[in-house]
Amino acid sequence: MIKLVKNAIGRMVPVGINGQPVIPYKGVGKYKPSGFKFAPKIVSCADYPNDGNKLISSLKEALKKAGLKNGMTISTHHHFRNGDLIANEIFEIASELGIKDLVWFPSASFECHSPLIKYLENGTIHHIEGSMNGALGRFTSEGKMKGVGVLRSHGGRYQAVQDGEVKIDIAVIAAPTADSFGNATGDRGHAACGLLGFALADSQYAEKVIVVTDNLIPFPCIPWQIQGNYVDYVVKVDKVGIPEKIVSGTTEITKSPDRLLIAEMTAKFCDEAGIIHDGFSFQAGAGGTALSIGVYFAEILREKNMKARFARGGSNKYLVQMLEDGLVEYILDGQTFDLEGVRSMRENPNHVNTSPFTSYNYHGKGNFASMLDVVILGATEVDVNFNANVVTHSDGTLLHGIGGWQNCLFSKCTILPVPLFRDRIPIIKDEVTTLCGPGELIDVIVTERGIAINPLRKDLLKKLKNSKLPIKTIQELKNEAEKICGKPAKPKFDSQIVAIVKWVDGTVIDVVRKLKN
Repeated sequence: MIKLVKNAIGRMVPVGINGQPVIPYKGVGKYKPSGFKFAPKIVSCADYPNDGNKLISSLKEALKKAGLKNGMTISTHHHFRNGDLIANEIFEIASELGIKDLVWFPSASFECHSPLIKYLENGTIHHIEGSMNGALGRFTSEGKMKGVGVLRSHGGRYQAVQDGEVKIDIAVIAAPTADSFGNATGDRGHAACGLLGFALADSQYAEKVIVVTDNLIPFPCIPWQIQGNYVDYVVKVDKVGIPEKIVSGTTEITKSPDRLLIAEMTAKFCDEAGIIHDGFSFQAGAGGTALSIGVYFAEILREKNMKARFARGGSNKYLVQMLEDGLVEYILDGQTFDLEGVRSMRENPNHVNTSPFTSYNYHGKGNFASMLDVVILGATEVDVNFNANVVTHSDGTLLHGIGGWQNCLFSKCTILPVPLFRDRIPIIKDEVTTLCGPGELIDVIVTERGIAINPLRKDLLKKLKNSKLPIKTIQELKNEAEKICGKPAKPKFDSQIVAIVKWVDGTVIDVVRKLKN
């Protein structure tokens, strides 16, 4: 029986999972770590070739040379998004070699990783620490994964590696271009995917690092995003990824009248609240509504002859257009959502690649997230206390990862534009199914039928006091949705915990339980 305690936000969470202790959430900024960062073993150049050639004949040979064995933690990155080819190959090789109980530590997963279910079923993979999207999420929600999954934000993943919470035995970095020393970049090559920032921690802290590429060039690979001095082996393959499939999810502006209305209201809110000003900064996600808000931002900036100092990406063609039109001075990019983003990063010095260390790591000397004037995020559910959920749906099924969502909540103003209901299921609840972000960090909820400002933001309430925008309380929005759709039934769960949700500081903010049949 797993021992549970009530954490600082009232959720019952375990004090240990997968044989390791965990720390319950203590509140925003309340948990302060002590001690030292994790350090990998010291190595010697005497054990590496003097000519710098670390080329190995195949990924299988590289994994064997890296000492692949039962129980290891294997990391991959997700810059190819739904076009990743390498993660599936790693575990196919491991399965062939009879390896068991591996931990897969991806920076994110996509539907292209659903073939890994057979390796979860045959015991090659024990559990996943990273996002469990789509089919992997359903598999987890059904209680079929051998271990307990761990959901972390992008910044939380860097923090976990840096702090030694997760020790990576073998990191496999898929790189669109590399040299035989291991220097690698993502912004050029047949399979250019943009940047490799999510693999930074893996390269710095893993016991063994393998770079896999389909574009091996003579030394030096310039520019390098991954330094070959961290790399043990380099493998040349026929195809490292499918760059066209980095365009996954919604990467086009919405055509839905309701979503466009939400986007327009969000932009107007930002304008009336004085958030949009010359030199302001913003971040918006890749969803259709968020992209549309960026288009409205561009219109306001153009009309007022102003420009933003910087925008945080995920970059896409719309953000790139703003950069090239002079409406944004810099894009600080964490991942590219389309091939225009890849091109811009390669060609434009003001389109800068960043990493979870610079952008999101909470156990650092500050990060970029808290400097943003406004961030636009999505949510699957919000409750009357402004707490929000991004990993499970209203039926309780785990279907999404956290991404950078939690990290972005530290911006000066966090806005969640969400429809009042989806498929006639209200989004605003008395209590969210899974609590991923505390309400004290969420400032505004924008729906097609009204805007709710968190009562903690008295400054915003004052600024919007005489606005013609439909400002309502969150309870009024909830009542309106239930009047139209009725009150939805709560999902039914088993007592089994199938995954935990970590906060940005590594503490446990909530759990996901097995769905009852």
